[in-house]
Amino acid sequence: MKSLSQTKKLLYKVKNKKISVPDAVHELAEMPFADIGMAKIDHHRMLRRGFPEVVMAEGKRTADLEAIVRHFRDTKKGLIITRISKGVYDQIKAMMPGLVYDTDARMAYLMPKKARTKKVIAIVTAGTSDYRVAREAELTAELFGSRVTLLADVGVAGVHRLFKHIRVLRKANVIIVVAGMEGALASVVSGLISRPVVAVPTSVGYGASFKGIAPLLTMLNSCSPGVVVVNIDNGFGAGYFASMINN
Repeated sequence: MKSLSQTKKLLYKVKNKKISVPDAVHELAEMPFADIGMAKIDHHRMLRRGFPEVVMAEGKRTADLEAIVRHFRDTKKGLIITRISKGVYDQIKAMMPGLVYDTDARMAYLMPKKARTKKVIAIVTAGTSDYRVAREAELTAELFGSRVTLLADVGVAGVHRLFKHIRVLRKANVIIVVAGMEGALASVVSGLISRPVVAVPTSVGYGASFKGIAPLLTMLNSCSPGVVVVNIDNGFGAGYFASMINN
């Protein structure tokens, strides 16, 4: 309630011309969050960042996640939860009618419909084993208002498969490349296309891939400029960053 009182005071300052509208917007962007004990829910993430706060379920106690979901339900705000298991989703879904679960992305969401941008994000996977990470990126970008085209299983082991989709890639505004093993696909795509590439190393691979460290290092050492790299298996981070570029 404290943030509501602060907001009223700020609006009166604007009304009485004691503060400019741009300065008031700046203060609003920094001010309000809800303290519910174990969590501090950021209500103005959208104002500051352009996208709402997203809740990561992994590592949270179910009781704490329930309290967070209850708060979002009561404030009638949209909700996105990442890295949530089907079992935990089944425990909380009744608390928020309409909450949808995506098994591959391991995400639960209830978001107001948003107009899609005309610009397209292309997501490219090296193999079908990378699909779950790619789906997390795809769903994140879609929820944030982007159009997405997914091209699966076009890795360097059969790089001719990629060439079939060159026109699609050239029309994209930004490209997300998801690859495990040695992670070379990001450099290949960047070398062929004049678009920014967001590379996602995955933990897919045999022993010497070190659960994603090998592709991570390959992507960080890309000889093709224009490649940025997110953390291992971080499809959400890739979808988020690509959406910032797209919007």
